[in-house]
Amino acid sequence: MRLLLWFVVCVFVTFSNVAKAQQKLLFASFSGTLENTFRKVIIPPFEKKHGVVIQYVAGNSNETLAKLIAQRGKQVFDVIMLDDGPMYQAVALGFCDKIRPSRELEDLYPSARAWDGKAVGIGVVATGLAYNKKTFQEQGWPAPTSWKDLADSRFRGRVAGIPVSNGYGLHTLVMMARLNGGNERQIEPGFEAIRTQVKPNVLVWEANAGQITQLFQSGEVALSVWGSGRVKALADTGFPLEFVFPKEGAVELMESVCPVAGSKLADLSQEFVRYLLSPETQAIFATNEGYGPTNRTTVIPPKVAERVPYGQEKISRLIKVDWASVNEKRVSWIERWAREIER
Repeated sequence: MRLLLWFVVCVFVTFSNVAKAQQKLLFASFSGTLENTFRKVIIPPFEKKHGVVIQYVAGNSNETLAKLIAQRGKQVFDVIMLDDGPMYQAVALGFCDKIRPSRELEDLYPSARAWDGKAVGIGVVATGLAYNKKTFQEQGWPAPTSWKDLADSRFRGRVAGIPVSNGYGLHTLVMMARLNGGNERQIEPGFEAIRTQVKPNVLVWEANAGQITQLFQSGEVALSVWGSGRVKALADTGFPLEFVFPKEGAVELMESVCPVAGSKLADLSQEFVRYLLSPETQAIFATNEGYGPTNRTTVIPPKVAERVPYGQEKISRLIKVDWASVNEKRVSWIERWAREIER
């Protein structure tokens, strides 16, 4: 009888452990080098500790947001990662759950807690200019210093343009508006500047990071608007790509995450978000992806700190976008862009 009881207990424990191990947390995030960092470095320790399998779903912010909208009422994602602008939309549409209190949450810079407690920034990227240093030296061109360099006739056909549907393209539109007497609520000067000044220099409009990388590597383009993290990833391969903080200012791009409302793995989703905010994970983001830490207790090597927005002083100098105004008009801007800029 004891042997039978022992056997039953062992079978129950075994099946319980298998069921626990088979839990799948669906995490939507970006492709490229970030996906590799998540899969190889960040995700495995969490899976081992919590006995969960994290299924990584790669896509850009607009793709993930579109899936959330299509899946309304029957969400399959448990945690999502978006650029800051689309995250404001996700929160406003009710897709994000309230983030539970934690020490990691308390240690964040104020700008990383801008979504009414339903999303958090896990890394700060500066949007500025990326240029091929070797090409510029060979042509005798001085390094770019201003957003206005995108309109310099020397770079005719050598600029990779980013569509406004992408965060970097949107930042370009906003900065062109600001530099020509407009702003997020008066965007006309931005469209006019891009149509008449920047567009003649653009070889191709491209949103895919992999394609932009290839354009730089092939020598087809020498200049673009890009994020400090993307530039670091390519520069780390030995390619002579340099990042420039324009004299008018670089734009803040806050990479953010939120636990999805209605997730069947709510507790694990909250733990995963907390894990991404830990100083240890933040250091990985900084070293591998060029993300400025949002947890103020994070310590990173001096060489890494030189290349990322690190510390309150650097982060505070980045230009903040008025996302409330942008998101109100973003769809119409994308439609207008297709008609006027990329036609």
